[in-house]
Order: sequence, then C-alpha cells, then structure tokens
Amino acid sequence: MFSASALVKTEQVMKFDGVVWGFDFLDQHSGFVSLRSGELYHFDLKSKKSKLLVSPKVKAGGQGGLLDLKVVEIKGKTFLYYTYSKEVKDLWTTAMGRALYKDGKLSAHEDLFVADVVSDTSRHFGSRMAFKDQFVYVTIGDRGERKYAQDLSKHNGSIVRLHLDGTIPKDNPFGKNNQLKSIWSWGHRNPQGIDFDPVSGELFSCEFGPRGGDELNHIKKALNYGWPVITYGKEYWGPSIGDTHKKGMEQPVVHWSPSISPSGMVFYRGDKVSDWKGNVFLANLGSRHLRRLVLSQEQGNFKVTKQESLLSSLKERIRHVANGKDGHLYISTDSGKIIKVFK
Repeated sequence: MFSASALVKTEQVMKFDGVVWGFDFLDQHSGFVSLRSGELYHFDLKSKKSKLLVSPKVKAGGQGGLLDLKVVEIKGKTFLYYTYSKEVKDLWTTAMGRALYKDGKLSAHEDLFVADVVSDTSRHFGSRMAFKDQFVYVTIGDRGERKYAQDLSKHNGSIVRLHLDGTIPKDNPFGKNNQLKSIWSWGHRNPQGIDFDPVSGELFSCEFGPRGGDELNHIKKALNYGWPVITYGKEYWGPSIGDTHKKGMEQPVVHWSPSISPSGMVFYRGDKVSDWKGNVFLANLGSRHLRRLVLSQEQGNFKVTKQESLLSSLKERIRHVANGKDGHLYISTDSGKIIKVFK
C-alpha cells in the first residue's frame, strides 16, 4: 500500500525570498504567489521575473501572514482571492478577500469574510480555499482553542461555504440557536488543504493532528469531524486527547501517525502523467515529501488503496501543491521555491 519512488523529476522554475504559502496560475506561463511575510507577486515563467503587487494589510508572525490565493474568472473579469491573518484590536483572525487584476495591477481590494475567531494566538489559521459552482469553501483552524471546534456559535475549527461575493447561501445547514450560518462542516483542528475530486465531485480536506493523527477527510454538509473529542493524535507530551470513535462524529478516510504534516492538497487534473490522473497529492512539511494517494469509492465510501512518497530527496518543507495550466504539477517550499514535478 505504501511505497517510495525516485522516478520523479523536478525543475525549479521560480525562487522567492520567503515562505511560498500559496500560488496559482493565470495562464501557462504566469501566475501569482503569496509569501507568508505579506508580499504578493505576479511571476513570469519565461523571463523568470516577478513583480510586486499591492497586497492587503496582514498581521504576519508565527503561522500567520498572507496565506492562500486563487485566480477566479467572474463575468470576464480576473479576480485574485486570498486569505490572510488579519489584525482586529491587536488580536488575530482569519480573513478572506479579493482584488481585481487588470493591466498588470491589483485594485479594489475588499474583505469578503472575517472569521469570528479573534484570538491572541498566532497559530492554526487554516486558510485554504476551494471553488465550485459559484461557491467558495474556506478552511479555518481551531486557533489553538480546541474546545471551540465543537461550538457552532464560533468559527474555530470549521469549513465555511460562501457565495463568491462573501454572502451566505440560504441552503447552508446551520443558523438556529446562535449557530453561525456560514459554517458547512465543523470539528476540525487545522485544515490546510482542500480540493474537489474532479471525478466524483466530492469535497476533501486534509488537516494537521497534534502528535500524530493527521487526517484526510471526505467533507459533507453539516457533519462533525470530531476534534478534539475524537482523534488518533496524542498530546505533544504523550497522553491521549480523546477517543478515536464516537457516534455522530465522522471517521477520516485515512489518518497518519507519526505525523506527516499535510499542508496543501490537490487532485491532479493534468495530462502529463497519466498514472497520476485523479490522484490526491499532499504537500508535507515536517516529513518533507510529496505524498500521492490513490482513492477508490464503493457505495459512497472512499478509501486509500495506495500511498507513495515522492521528492524526499529534496529535503524541503513542501508547503503547497497545485495544478499548472500546462498540465504539470507544481509545488512550493518554505525555502521560497516553486518547482515543476514530472516524469
């Protein structure tokens, strides 16, 4: 079920001075990159040059800063959606905004969502985005306040679902008795990867456990994924945190102990490596590799039938993974690199 492969090639295509937390492509030869320290760049793969753009005001530090970004076309206009850690009265929260990209410039920056998770901690922001059918799904970490991941009146440890303008869909599942209407799923710890399976159309997310207990979850409307009541992870100093099963709480598709530290994730949609089509790729930090997962589905239930470790020879903290417009797979690293991955 698990194997390690050396039959993968890489090519460094860009280098930046900082942690490349997010990146996305505008076309086959250019795209955008977010550095956790707060800078936002447009880059060109042909010239190898980058241009600094106007970015939102972020509160950078710890795990916070300028985080994910996605290029979204809306009615003939190009928007750049981004997430970041926002300062609210000297505290921190997760926010999502967007800006219009035109003639090489970003303008009309606006916040579309600001999480109700104001805290003095600088960790567990979540902050990955996925888009489908005119909706955006945004992951939010528990912010180090784990008990609130089981509180639907707070955004801690949730995935929210919004219209592209930031308004809340009427068919979202919650809203009664002080429940936040924007929440789609809950009971998460720190989900930093999210994507839709292009075959089934189903939503998946990966999240960090504590000491072990990293997870890949099949995300469904209104469901509770258990943190911190159930987890396969342990406290950093050794003891168990909770149970592993409980009625009314979802089991992961797969979990990992020891931790692999999954950050970004993507389903491969390209055409350059046929064996990878439809597979899940996880960018891993502490374990310093790219992991390929093969999923199978039976009666609506998903399971992992194969795992493969890639790029461990790079010895890089791999922060994110994305599909290029050219059909290739790309990764980013905490050392500032964007790397093309191919066979």
